[in-house]
Amino acid sequence: MIQYILRRIFASIPVLFGILLVTFALARVIPGDPCRAILGEKATDAVCERFIKEKGLDQPILTQFGIYLKEVTRGEFGQSFRFGLPVTRLLAERLPTTVELSFSALIIAIIIGVPLGIISAVKHNSWIDVVTMVWANIGVSMPVFWLGLMLAYVFSLLLKDTPFWLPPSGRISPGIPSPALTEVWGWTFPEGSFLAGIFDFISRMNILNALLTGNWKLLKDALQHMILPAVALGTIPMALIARMTRSAMLDVLGQDYIRTARAKGLAFRNVVLKHAFRNSLLPLVTVIGLSLGSLLGGAVLTETIFGLSGVGRTLYEAITARDYGIVQAFTVVIAIFFVALNLIVDISYAYLDPRIRLN
Repeated sequence: MIQYILRRIFASIPVLFGILLVTFALARVIPGDPCRAILGEKATDAVCERFIKEKGLDQPILTQFGIYLKEVTRGEFGQSFRFGLPVTRLLAERLPTTVELSFSALIIAIIIGVPLGIISAVKHNSWIDVVTMVWANIGVSMPVFWLGLMLAYVFSLLLKDTPFWLPPSGRISPGIPSPALTEVWGWTFPEGSFLAGIFDFISRMNILNALLTGNWKLLKDALQHMILPAVALGTIPMALIARMTRSAMLDVLGQDYIRTARAKGLAFRNVVLKHAFRNSLLPLVTVIGLSLGSLLGGAVLTETIFGLSGVGRTLYEAITARDYGIVQAFTVVIAIFFVALNLIVDISYAYLDPRIRLN
C-alpha cells in the first residue's frame, strides 16, 4: 500500500507541473491589459510602462515562468497586482471559506442524496422511485445562480417575520466574536510558523472553530448563515449522489447472494444496509470524491450571490482584473485538491473491497 501511495504521488508531479504550465500560459493569453484593468482606463502609457516593468511583465515568458516555478517550490505565489499583498496570505484568508462551504454542501448532499437513492432502489418502479428520479433530474439541471436567488428571496424576505428566517449573505452576524483557537486555548506559536498557519486556517472556518472551542452562539449563527449557500451549492451533487446510489443499489440487489440472504430469513433492513449498500459503495465513493473537487472549484456563483469572500469569488475578481498571481495560485491549489482527493478515493477502494487489497 505504501508503495502504491508513493507511486501515485510521484505520478502526480508531472500532472501538477503541466497544470502550472497551462495555467501560467492561459493567464498570459487572456484578452486585456492588466495595467488598465487594475489602474483604470485613464492610465497613461508611461504609467502602464512603469507598472509592467515593476511587475516583471516585460521579461520573456520563459524567464517569468522560471521565476514563478522558483517561487512555487518555496511555497510562494508572488504578489497580487490588485491587492498588493502576498498571494499566500490571500489564500490563507479566502480558502477556509470555500472549504467550509464545500464540505457543508457535500454533507447536505450525502445526508439527503444517499437515503433517497436507497429508497428509490428498494421501491423500484414505484411512484416513490419516479418522484425521486424526477426530482434528481430537476436538481441536476437547476442553475445555481437561480436557486440561490430564490432561496434568498423565500427565506430572507417572504419568511422574514417567521422562525424560518435565514440570513441572505455573509458568514456571521456583526458583533458575534470568532476568536482564534490559539487565543481561546492560550497557546502561542512563533509568528509565521507552520503550526501558527494551520491553527489560523482552522480558526477561519467558523463552524469548526465553534465546535472545537464550544462557542455555541457562534456555531448557531455560522450554521444559519451557511444553510442557504450550502443548499444552493449542494443541490447538483445531491441529485448526482441519489442517482448513483440508486443505480449501484439496483445492480447489487439483483445479485444471487442478496436473494440467498433473503431466503435465509434475514431482516430486509439488514439485507439492504449491511449487504447491498456496503457492496455498492465503490461507485458512490468515486462520485462523492469528484463532487467535493467540483464544489471546491465551482463555488464562484454561490459565493458571489451570498456575499462570501472565498476562493471562487476572489478568483472571478482576479480574472476580470488580470491579476495573474491570484489566478495561477488559486487554480493550482484547486488542482492539488483534485489530485489529493483522487488519491484518497483510490486508497479507500482497498478498505472497501478486500479483492483490491489482495491484488
